[in-house]
Amino acid sequence: MNLGNWLSIVLTAVASYFAVHWLLPESMEIRGFAFPAANVFYSILVGLVVGTLMSLITEYYTAMGKRPVNSIIQQSSTGHATNIIGGLSVGMESTVLPILVLAAGIYGSYYFAGFYGVAIAAAGMMATTAMQLAIDAFGPIADNAGGIAEMSGCPKEVRERTDNLDAVGNTTAATGKGFAIASAALTSLALFAAFAGISGITTIDIYKADVLAGLFVGGMIPFIFSALCISAVGRAAMAMVQEVRRQFRDIPGIMEYKAKPEYDKCVAISTEASIREMMLPGAIALIVPLIVGFTFGPEVLGGLLAGVTVSGVLMGIFQSNAGGAWDNAKKSFEKGVMIQGKMEFKGSDAHKASVTGDTVGDPFKDTSGPSMNILIKLMSIVSLIIAPHIAVSALNQNTSVLKENSKKIQLKMENFRQDQLKVK
Repeated sequence: MNLGNWLSIVLTAVASYFAVHWLLPESMEIRGFAFPAANVFYSILVGLVVGTLMSLITEYYTAMGKRPVNSIIQQSSTGHATNIIGGLSVGMESTVLPILVLAAGIYGSYYFAGFYGVAIAAAGMMATTAMQLAIDAFGPIADNAGGIAEMSGCPKEVRERTDNLDAVGNTTAATGKGFAIASAALTSLALFAAFAGISGITTIDIYKADVLAGLFVGGMIPFIFSALCISAVGRAAMAMVQEVRRQFRDIPGIMEYKAKPEYDKCVAISTEASIREMMLPGAIALIVPLIVGFTFGPEVLGGLLAGVTVSGVLMGIFQSNAGGAWDNAKKSFEKGVMIQGKMEFKGSDAHKASVTGDTVGDPFKDTSGPSMNILIKLMSIVSLIIAPHIAVSALNQNTSVLKENSKKIQLKMENFRQDQLKVK
């Protein structure tokens, strides 16, 4: 899978070189930023390099046998709480290098071709989407294969093989999510530039109180969005557990394979919850830009988008990597791990602590973390769509203010004339 990933990146770079030189003029100027066509190719290379580094960094923080996962394993020996602490610290630490890479990518692509270069860098990253989807899909396929192997009573070695594949799948899934959140950051920045151009604002001045307030509100939205997603998983899981317990209680013989469980009711709980519980988070992403944009104007909405983008990228990387590391820490116990000179296996107290961490990490890496990508892009697109309308609204409001000020000035001038006449 790594070979396929690197090969797709190399092929994209080679194809982009010829496409740029065949399709684009020798020089271009977009929004006052002039650059030669070759710089577009360099921006694509920047995007590919950012994607490659994001994959490598994510693999380091989530793969079995690496320092971050091993640190969680060692902390599992002292209980559930220290396992949670270890996973949270790994997730937070894992944001440093990706953000530095992303910042360098934004600066480099802008240097070559302005905001057009940033957008092209995002397009360069997404040019390998087919391979990224294939890598990402490997994880759930291997995971479900393991579940089927266990439920169907396959020999023990079959489950061991699927566990190894599942561990690889956890890493590849985390890699795909890191790739997606990086592309979301670059894409949202390009959308942000388009929003600024259409709405007619040239700067976003955080020295203004309303803009600074919008920035803080935007930074808060990924947190409440994550909270709603994680609590939705918890509620659906509780309903599922209650249903399974009911079936064990009301349908005797399930564990002895004498009676068939009611699978459809468990599937219905998961399916209905996935739709019902996501309505409020989805509404937040759609409605907040409308309220802020039409109430406070484009500059405050720009501050809101800046806060959402920065906070959302950090939350997405943190949650995806923490969840992947927790999962692979648990998987490591399948083959046995050395903790303080003693081998620990599945069923030990340390393994039980790692299961708790994995249970916390699942909504992190499978629900909340990946949804940051969607949140950032959706809010940016909604803001871009309403930009012409709030620009007109802001213009009308400014015109109204100017007329009001003009009337006040005329009234003051008239009063001044009257005072002069009285003096005469």
